[in-house]
Amino acid sequence: MTLMTAAKRSSGPRAGAVPRRDHGVWFLVLPALIPILVLSVGPLLYGVALAFTDAQSGRTEPTQWVGLLNFADLFRDTLFWDSFRIGLVWALGVTVPQFFLALGLALLLNEKLRLRWLARALAIVPWAMPEVVVGIMWRLVYHPDAGVLNETLRGFGLGEGRDWLSGLATALPAVIVVGIWSGLPQTTVPLLAGLQNVPRELHEAAAMDGAGAWRRFRTVTWPALRPVALAISALNFIWNFNSFALVFVLTDGGPGGRTRLPMLFAYEEAFRYGQFGYAAAMGLAMVAVVAILLAVYLAGRLRTGEGDR
Repeated sequence: MTLMTAAKRSSGPRAGAVPRRDHGVWFLVLPALIPILVLSVGPLLYGVALAFTDAQSGRTEPTQWVGLLNFADLFRDTLFWDSFRIGLVWALGVTVPQFFLALGLALLLNEKLRLRWLARALAIVPWAMPEVVVGIMWRLVYHPDAGVLNETLRGFGLGEGRDWLSGLATALPAVIVVGIWSGLPQTTVPLLAGLQNVPRELHEAAAMDGAGAWRRFRTVTWPALRPVALAISALNFIWNFNSFALVFVLTDGGPGGRTRLPMLFAYEEAFRYGQFGYAAAMGLAMVAVVAILLAVYLAGRLRTGEGDR
């Protein structure tokens, strides 16, 4: 063994030696970790604990631990299950049409059009507007007397219009239309990014083989876009199911509870009726639903990945 080889072996790490931990790394992580713990993890854990108590506003007696009593009451609460059903209808009614419209818009914006940059900029305008502003704007659109929608219907001789947000049959569909419009950019942008990652050579090769537009989309575009589509659809469904501000501004859950989403119901229980423990139980139940949906989605993604291999 040469002297140089021995020197290299002696300078390397010893077998079984424990690597030295650099504690200075924590000073770099703490500025980002502390706000997460204080503003996200802390309130979440407090809300979980609150769900097992009888906490109420304006109460002089100390808060008592009640175990699963709030969840038992929640299971028997028909109003909550009505709001849960409305939340599912709202989430599906927004997510599904929104995806197909966003897919068509992404395919259009992916083409070489004149002023494509302007069209892309206009397509994300709803994304730049706060939900409260969107709600106020659409309340003006749906106004029964001077709204743009009713004025347009009168102009075409299609009747005198109606009060869209106060009608029992029209309130939820009208709110769903607003939800589709406001969330369209956040679905279009990821789909457009996914389309731009599809190699054009594959489309050209399929076209040379005689494949039409639909066949090229089915055999070339969709397989590459499917992971993005599944991810954004799952996230949109969860986001829409937990919606609050938009529907709160538009209808405040009315008329007659026809647009009372689960988050609105929990808000009313907490801040209108002071039932903080019961409202926390509602929130925990919705977190459980979202966790189950995420588990189903991740299981499907894992099966898809195994099938691809």
